[in-house]
Amino acid sequence: MNFNILNSASKPSNYKGFLFDLIIYISVMFLIREIYIPKIGFLANGLFWSFITLIVATWRMKARNVTWKELGLRKPNNVLKALGISILILIAVIISMIIFEIVKDSLPISIAPDTSSETATSKFGNLKGNWLLFLSIMPMVLLESMLEELLDRGFLMNWIERLFSSTAFATIIAVVLQAAIFGFRHSYDFSARSLTAGIIGLIMGIAYVKFGRNLWPLIIAHCLLNTMSMIDRI
Repeated sequence: MNFNILNSASKPSNYKGFLFDLIIYISVMFLIREIYIPKIGFLANGLFWSFITLIVATWRMKARNVTWKELGLRKPNNVLKALGISILILIAVIISMIIFEIVKDSLPISIAPDTSSETATSKFGNLKGNWLLFLSIMPMVLLESMLEELLDRGFLMNWIERLFSSTAFATIIAVVLQAAIFGFRHSYDFSARSLTAGIIGLIMGIAYVKFGRNLWPLIIAHCLLNTMSMIDRI
């Protein structure tokens, strides 16, 4: 695995600083969602939440002298390889979702019902047969997909890793925690929706570490996944 920024020769020592950053960041990430402007709709509100969180992340990155390029927002060395990785990530996510659907009813835990399909109309409007509506909202969906990768895999995962960098399992802790937060943020409960989002976050986190910490393959895979999900609603 390529650890790029965090390695044995450059372990950060400012643990309190990274903890402070995470407290601010996670607090804003969740509290900003208490602000909802009905007139602009769910997608616009989601972008508003993400951009505010992005501003906070960029502010704390500047304080630590870290750039988005260092976190992975840089041109891939091989574009075709990056596209191939995106397809592999997408396939891994789809297979994981199929397996989860098969085994979820036999799991020894209580999972709340998934109401995502019921709330989709209230969030996106009635997409059934409405390609014009689909095309009008997709730019926002794709932008949100990109922002989630920047925020969850780019900032959150790296900051958790830096916080635990004195341990041998810092990367594993970071991958798991960011996935748990990613899943919970999508549903605020222990439901099939939060678990599937968590699985997606877990796969994205592993892929981020495994494939050189470049965010573009993850962004492309995330965009493709959400595009498929939206087309399924047509």
